[in-house]
Amino acid sequence: MPKPSVLFVCVHNAGRSQMAAAFLNRLSDGAIEVGSAGSEPAERVNPAAVEAMAEVGIDIPAEKPKILTDQAVRESDVVITMGCGDTCPFYPGKRYEDWVLEDPAGKGVDAVRPIRDEIRRRVETLIGELTATSPESQKS
Repeated sequence: MPKPSVLFVCVHNAGRSQMAAAFLNRLSDGAIEVGSAGSEPAERVNPAAVEAMAEVGIDIPAEKPKILTDQAVRESDVVITMGCGDTCPFYPGKRYEDWVLEDPAGKGVDAVRPIRDEIRRRVETLIGELTATSPESQKS
């Protein structure tokens, strides 16, 4: 059985979606395929997001914002949007969620920490939901 796959989408793919993807990669321990993209990608990841994630032991400075593609959406089981509005393609049969989170753009690390912590909480919940329904979790 293939791993579930999640795509995080925000406008610039420089803050929220990068932090969410990094948390899901780390906390799922490889049990979930992870991607992130933006409808209008920035040139680099938000420095305050990089600093906030480094504080919790996750390094993301090498990550690059990526453009949202139709293929990325088609290949994902779960698509989580974070303020990208109607730019994300919709396909029946996929699970879509819209996480309403403050945009860290232009904010310092003090303002980004609560956003980071909320993203982590939501990612932990998502992992519980996705792994509870996988065949691997039902073997024990």
